[in-house]
Amino acid sequence: MTLKLYDTWERRLRPFAPLEPGRAGLYACGPTVYDHAHIGNLRTYLFGDLLRRVLQLNGIEVRHVVNITDVGHLTSDADLGEDKMEKGSRRTGRSAWDIAAFYTDAFQRDLERLRILPPTVWARATDHIPEQIAFILDIERAGFTYRTADGIYFDTTRLERYGHLARLDIAGLQAGHRVDPGDKRSPTDFALWKFSGAEQRQMEWDSPWGRGFPGWHIECSAMSTRYLGALFDIHIGGEDHVPVHHSNEIAQHEACHGHPPARYWLHGAFLRLQDSDKMSKSDGSFIRLDSLVERGFDPLAYRYLALTAHYRSKLVFSWTALEAAQTALGRLRRAYVELPSGGVADPAYRERMLAELNDDLNTPRALALAWEVLKSGLPGAVQKATLGWLDEVLGLGLDTWRPETHAVPDAVLALVEARRQARLDKRWADADALRTAIEDQGFVVRDTAEGSVAAPKTATLPVTD
Repeated sequence: MTLKLYDTWERRLRPFAPLEPGRAGLYACGPTVYDHAHIGNLRTYLFGDLLRRVLQLNGIEVRHVVNITDVGHLTSDADLGEDKMEKGSRRTGRSAWDIAAFYTDAFQRDLERLRILPPTVWARATDHIPEQIAFILDIERAGFTYRTADGIYFDTTRLERYGHLARLDIAGLQAGHRVDPGDKRSPTDFALWKFSGAEQRQMEWDSPWGRGFPGWHIECSAMSTRYLGALFDIHIGGEDHVPVHHSNEIAQHEACHGHPPARYWLHGAFLRLQDSDKMSKSDGSFIRLDSLVERGFDPLAYRYLALTAHYRSKLVFSWTALEAAQTALGRLRRAYVELPSGGVADPAYRERMLAELNDDLNTPRALALAWEVLKSGLPGAVQKATLGWLDEVLGLGLDTWRPETHAVPDAVLALVEARRQARLDKRWADADALRTAIEDQGFVVRDTAEGSVAAPKTATLPVTD
């Protein structure tokens, strides 16, 4: 059964065939670790995890590389402003190196809570400065660079098809440009190496062009080449990467190798808040995974919510939608755990599920089939085995979840129920007061996908694997 993926480069569904039979190289643009990831960022990594799991379900071994941008990403994609790491350092009062380590750890913990598989390689930009300098030298030797007062720039006018990935109207961009590009020859030109300037930076290195730091785009070109080769199978990221970051990666690679780095380009759509265009760190309109947990939601309820929309479709986030996803996940977990074990997945349903997943990762239809299985009339053990097989891709951890039961006094149960209603009514202060009242009775409460659970303080509450 052929896996088909939507390739942004060709703007069409394409059958996927890896360069090497049975193996695929996958590069995913990782976070800039100057702040916490928000749930919009995390949707992109859920999409990457889904792609990897579907490839593996098709018997393909995946070498998965994710970069960590801990230097070089400026506050403007147009090479303006300061490095986001320096900005984060000033905001927190900690060194740029310390905040990079802190937010990298926080990001990786978020991935664990969402059951996102760790990549084969974590590639930090600051660990690969020599490779980036070497790549810039190759671009320079090919005649695609020029020097300005603040750095070494890539001359995009030398590439006839620059911007093809985004279908950029270069002439229109030139005519409509309203920002002084400084010494840049074209508004689409971009920095390969930035000079440190008079003010000393925390992260800077010597180079053939002077002391400074790499541009944002060069790190991905250098590290993808090191770990996956000059040509690999799939490059992924968010849709915001198409017009600038990925277009510039392609330009760098074409200057050196004469072709784009990847054969397929996949991009996930934004998560949008109900009352805003998109979630953004720059204006503070972002919600962290911890924000969901603090409201009593299981992190995997967010994973379930993400699965209800196709990765190329906009997903509108609301607390009501997340509540519905948590309820559905709870029902699915309870149904799964109550089924007997020992069966074999139904071949017909496996074929139908694989067909949906191989149709450009269509998880909404695959989820619908999961619910259909539970109503199918198949033997319970077969239903369980079929759902377990599908969950290898869905990643909801059905096989690891267990209900927890404790003897809880009626008075405490009444408080739990009152708190549940307060949360439904969005009376958060009342809900917090009721939680305190429950704790005063010697119990703790946790809100899980299957409802609020109270237990003695000495007991272990359900933990999402």
